[in-house]
Amino acid sequence: MRNNILSIVIPVYNEEDNIPVLYERLSEVLKGLEVDYEIVFVDDGSSDSSWEIIRELHKKDNSVRAIKFSRNFGHQIAITSGIDNAIGDAVITMDADLQDPPEVIPKLVDKWKAGYEVVYAVRERREGENFLKRGFAWLFYRVLKKITKIDIPSDVGDFRLLSRKVVEELKKLKEHYRFVRGLSSWIGFKQTGVQFVRDARFKGKPKYSFWKSLRLALNGIVSFSIAPLQLASYMGFIVSIFSFLYAIWAIIARFALNRAIPGWTSIIVVVLFLGGVQLLTLGIIGEYIGRTYGEIKRRPLYVIDKKLGYDIKEEM
Repeated sequence: MRNNILSIVIPVYNEEDNIPVLYERLSEVLKGLEVDYEIVFVDDGSSDSSWEIIRELHKKDNSVRAIKFSRNFGHQIAITSGIDNAIGDAVITMDADLQDPPEVIPKLVDKWKAGYEVVYAVRERREGENFLKRGFAWLFYRVLKKITKIDIPSDVGDFRLLSRKVVEELKKLKEHYRFVRGLSSWIGFKQTGVQFVRDARFKGKPKYSFWKSLRLALNGIVSFSIAPLQLASYMGFIVSIFSFLYAIWAIIARFALNRAIPGWTSIIVVVLFLGGVQLLTLGIIGEYIGRTYGEIKRRPLYVIDKKLGYDIKEEM
């Protein structure tokens, strides 16, 4: 009877300085587990020597497999591709910058062996991140938890273990604007978390700028909640009430009190306020319409240029 197979999925984008150290630490941890394993690197259109380093690792270690995209498709899509191609009874997704310590993997595996289908790593502390980024992350997870109807754990990233049962369900979800940590929660099944300290990036610059993090947060909110649309409706209703009350006051002031409402300043303020509310509402609606437009085109999530370790002709 064969051992369980564990797949480690690692999205890579310009991580040439981190891959060798990650591979050494990861290999040491995996060899200590009583499982067979594969390490799946997904090169998301790197412009440095990441692919060459991965290729050399594959030549000396047949447990290393790799996928190279034709261009950069994004972090969440790279994770999706790795999950799609993983063969393990359980799949662990983690980043290549060593902020997700490989030494936490045995804790994830222990929970899986105890019967859990999803085991997510909860960030007890975040090293090497400024106050603004930590504060934004803290606020985002709590807002998301408040406005969605599913239980998306707070302070949890993409470092998690997914059982084969969950992977097969996840592969059925083909939406383009992906928020993988939300999708794995939406699927359900028995889930739990293990706490860990998220390390600072080992080398190189973070790939998620503030604006990219904001876009990911927006994907999470729009993908799992219609609260922004409801907020737009509430704002329109409130503004209408205030406008109606202001109109009544203007009539009373003119005919009952014989006093005109002064000046153009108040008119300009009201017009600008209403214009801002209208533009905000249109922007919220536009986000949902844009995502609908993106989905109905039915384009593939990603395009693969090369593969290593799979049953196709490999690059030599």
